[in-house]
Amino acid sequence: MKGTHLGEFEELVLLTIASLASEAYSVAICDELERYTGRAAKLGVVHSVLNRLEEKGLAKSRLGEASSTRGGKRKRFYEVSHTGKVALTRSKEVRENIWRNIPGFNLEGSI
Repeated sequence: MKGTHLGEFEELVLLTIASLASEAYSVAICDELERYTGRAAKLGVVHSVLNRLEEKGLAKSRLGEASSTRGGKRKRFYEVSHTGKVALTRSKEVRENIWRNIPGFNLEGSI
């Protein structure tokens, strides 16, 4: 699948979009990334990744309704596309296969 390779941060953003479901917009994505990773996610960086994910066909977006609390501006909501789901599943499988093959590094049941 050309163009569907996920970098680490792209994968985190895509997973975050999936976890937020219908509430996945840029500020919420940044907040959740910080909550999950303990590191601040800069809005500009997240916007760049969101644009790249859309260009790759891994995510898609739609504009929400205008709101008076946002001065009439509309939020852009994101969702994981079918291709994005396939890429995330493949990435998970690859990581799990590698983890299973590390000798003496089985942490199951020790957490």
